[in-house]
Amino acid sequence: MAERPLIGITMGDPAGIGPEVIVKALAGDNGKDVRSQARVVIIGSYPVMEHMSLTLQLPCSVQQLDHLGNHTTSENIIHVLDPLPAPLSAVVHGKASVANGLAQVTFVKEAVRHAMKGDLDAIVTAPITKAAMVMAGYDYPGHTELLAELTGVISSGRESGMMLIGGPLRIMFVTTHTALRNLPSLIQIPNVMKAIRLADLAGREMFGISHPRIGVAGLNPHAGEDGLFGMEEIQVITPAVEQSHTAGIDCSGPFPADTLFQRASKGEFDVVVAMYHDQGLIPLKLVSFGQAVNITVGLPILRSSVDHGTAYDIAGKGIANPGSLIQALHTASQILERRTSVKAGDTQ
Repeated sequence: MAERPLIGITMGDPAGIGPEVIVKALAGDNGKDVRSQARVVIIGSYPVMEHMSLTLQLPCSVQQLDHLGNHTTSENIIHVLDPLPAPLSAVVHGKASVANGLAQVTFVKEAVRHAMKGDLDAIVTAPITKAAMVMAGYDYPGHTELLAELTGVISSGRESGMMLIGGPLRIMFVTTHTALRNLPSLIQIPNVMKAIRLADLAGREMFGISHPRIGVAGLNPHAGEDGLFGMEEIQVITPAVEQSHTAGIDCSGPFPADTLFQRASKGEFDVVVAMYHDQGLIPLKLVSFGQAVNITVGLPILRSSVDHGTAYDIAGKGIANPGSLIQALHTASQILERRTSVKAGDTQ
């Protein structure tokens, strides 16, 4: 029997709910379920994880590793690889700080380093706080852009982007973390075509769909109503869809967003391309709140993540829901299993 894959979970912002949802995901029955699919190691602060385990009083204990590969799996043990040069202490829940910003980026860097070497089969990321990251001197909109740089995607000119999956929906985004007033300048033919290509790539390589059917949303109400409510559909999105279709991708649109997601939920499309953050996230979280998963498409490593932020308002209160993290672990395990099956088929 093949050894279960090794997945590294980055702890995220120590002041957020990341440590809490990690302990909850790996303790008790949740932990048994997760470990039936993969071995798990935490890339994070050992003191913070140990304190959280003791605080929650769940059936688990935390042990520190000095390197990967020197531990045995156990249902009751959470293994932590702590890359920080000095122990992180005096964490104040719900408060951004330079120390926490440096720590959360260090965790991601360490996980990527191991994944690029092949020591980790995938990484699953707990939420970070962008403000803390900027305070520490890392001016990235989020994980997606940081991972693209760390893995060499940006320097090589390759493409990557954020996909969210949950329930019956898989959603790729043309734009993500930007103000609405910036959208018209960002909805350009190359950007829309990039999202369509990444949607097609994800469908084929991550979900095993040989010919993904991609539905593309319009930007404006009623997909512009033939130019009455905006010209982006006529001048940008339709040409991008046509050029992508000519290139061999099964895509169609633009469709009014208020009906497209319902059509996709019924199975008419395998992936939806949304023009902006809330256009895609509102329907996704309506059908799968607490269970949705973020995947970065186009990286040389596999990365999945929770669909929520650090939730400073409830950090440290013991009420955070680990559902999204558990689902992110399952998703990574399923993609790895699918890839292994495909490779095995290729060698037969």
